[in-house]
Amino acid sequence: MSAEASVILPRTKSADAPWGATRGPVVIGKDVLELLSSSMYVDAMSIFREYVQNSADAIDQRKAQGHKATGRINIQVDPNERRIVFRDNGIGVPAVEFATRLVNLGASTKRGTTARGFRGVGRLAGLGYCQELVFRAQAEGEKVISEMRWDCRRLKALLRAAGHDSDIVSVVREVVTARSLPASKEDDHFFEVEMRGVIRQNSDRLLSTEAIRDYLSQVAPVPFSPDFSHGADIAATLSARDASSTVEITINNSPDLIYRPHRDTYEHGNGAPPITLKHVEFHELPGVDGDIAAVVWVAHHEYAGAIPAGALIRGLRVRVGNIQIGEQALFEELFPETRFNSWAVGEINVIDRKLLPNGRRDHFEQSVHFENLQNQLAPIVREIARQCRHSSVSRKWVKAFELHKLNATERAKIVARGGVSKSVAHLQANAAKTSLKAMHRVVQQKYLTDEIRASMTAEAARVEARVQKMIKGAEGERNPLAHFKPAERRVYEQVIGMIYENFKNRAAAGVLVEKILSRLESQASKAASPAVKPKKKGRARSK
Repeated sequence: MSAEASVILPRTKSADAPWGATRGPVVIGKDVLELLSSSMYVDAMSIFREYVQNSADAIDQRKAQGHKATGRINIQVDPNERRIVFRDNGIGVPAVEFATRLVNLGASTKRGTTARGFRGVGRLAGLGYCQELVFRAQAEGEKVISEMRWDCRRLKALLRAAGHDSDIVSVVREVVTARSLPASKEDDHFFEVEMRGVIRQNSDRLLSTEAIRDYLSQVAPVPFSPDFSHGADIAATLSARDASSTVEITINNSPDLIYRPHRDTYEHGNGAPPITLKHVEFHELPGVDGDIAAVVWVAHHEYAGAIPAGALIRGLRVRVGNIQIGEQALFEELFPETRFNSWAVGEINVIDRKLLPNGRRDHFEQSVHFENLQNQLAPIVREIARQCRHSSVSRKWVKAFELHKLNATERAKIVARGGVSKSVAHLQANAAKTSLKAMHRVVQQKYLTDEIRASMTAEAARVEARVQKMIKGAEGERNPLAHFKPAERRVYEQVIGMIYENFKNRAAAGVLVEKILSRLESQASKAASPAVKPKKKGRARSK
């Protein structure tokens, strides 16, 4: 576990090299350890991505040696003990290499390989979120289990201590212990990370199995759900480009695997129709050097608005080694209107190894290769935005159609109901006919799909027939105020006309007018009935 805390730069002949003149040491301070652990990750849930990523690399290494066994990762979560354990069936770490590899910082053996991680700091992700961090490993054929413990409480105390006299090597030597344990099975192989005394963060999400499952379903290299009919097609397309390596992940040894969150349909909420992922479109993006930089798939749907956040699929997301980089909004700035990113469902699967995620894996290192990726994505993003706008305008016309239909029907009901002057009835009838014409104009809009246009055409014909029937039928109907004298009738007509004029809700106005007319007809009916004189009571004559 030895490491050098400082480097003595050699003397140079250049007069401009002050270090050559002084031969001063370059001291690596203890604060670097904090920067490489808890300060590195904005979201505490990132620790699950980091440890799953390391496990996936170990599993791929074992497969590369010819082993066919399914790669598995189990995450044990114990809220009572405040404990999390990650265990994989990957290649493990030989005992002779264990201490050196686990204590080295930023010296990964993965750099230059096809592994997902290569900076050698991901294993430190848990240091800031627990009281003790334990690593265990066994390589196949060995009779020992190697174990290393990091005292996170002691580490935090040393990092908080005043003074600058503690270098990183001194701190590591004080907080790390290692030992070997007898193995129960020689043929076993695994790597295990145990977090003890997990710190409470953000509603204790680190110990919420539901939150962990939701997070990993989005970012981890897990397979698509059998309930997603397009999943097999996407997996086959990515597999042809070696971009679909998956592992099985379970929580607390549950038989239920974690799957990607994509499904065929989702409830939109607020009474809106469900979202249906109808078909998937694929694109291959060329790299700077002429090879394939990324494979993109986009799942098209109704584009009826933003995908609900709870669906866990919204946004054009990006993956490297089948692990998500950043959040769902990583590429939203490419959209002409950023809101359209939340309407989209799709992924950019990076293949070109020159497209490097940054240290936090929340974005990419800026380079000509990343700029090329953005440029190649632009036409795809514009097409998604076009469909979003098309759908938005289409919904606007559908809404306008419904408003015109409602207006035509309510105006016709006023005429059919009666109780208004002839001039008012004429105006209402004309307004109803104007709305009918507006409905037919909406049907001709180019933004409507053939299916919607056909439905609207049939509905417009039905509404027109009903409205015309109500208006014509009113001409032969008896005026409900006909039995009143002309002066009284005009007063009632004016009152009813004012009700229609001042009520914003015509349906409510119609209900009130119905009650008024019913009451007036009832009163008029009683007034018109002949009075029945009561019989007089008298004494019976005696014979």
